[in-house]
Amino acid sequence: MPRHSESRELPYTAQQMYDLVADVEQYPKFLPWTAAARIRTREDKGDHEVMEADLVISFKVFRERFGSRVVLWPEQKRIETEYIDGPFRHLQSEWTFEDRPEGGCKVHFWVEFEFRNAILQRVIGTVFNQAMQRVVAAFERRAKDLYGARAA
Repeated sequence: MPRHSESRELPYTAQQMYDLVADVEQYPKFLPWTAAARIRTREDKGDHEVMEADLVISFKVFRERFGSRVVLWPEQKRIETEYIDGPFRHLQSEWTFEDRPEGGCKVHFWVEFEFRNAILQRVIGTVFNQAMQRVVAAFERRAKDLYGARAA
């Protein structure tokens, strides 16, 4: 099963990056291959929030909707995602954000997935790491657009 893990040190606060990643409805504005996003449900659980969201991914002839459960942990600055329905057999990811004493923050992201369709899995598997690097870079560019070059 493909897995990608990446860490970056950015000149933004952990809160700024957490807020950016938690704002799922804005993904179509800046994330590659994301054609649409919709929040199905949102539930405040006190120390965390659980939302169910649909994303429509579009890449060449491939266009699929999938649902995810997104758990937002604002105090820990952590976002967990797990698969609900769609073309995957498995999808799970996590973002963590940590302020650095010297300013800025450290962002850590990992994702693993497996498609139900073996052919699609083989095709995506060959470009998976490059695609995930583009996704992480898109969040970084979005932070620069929203918060400026040096926000922390």
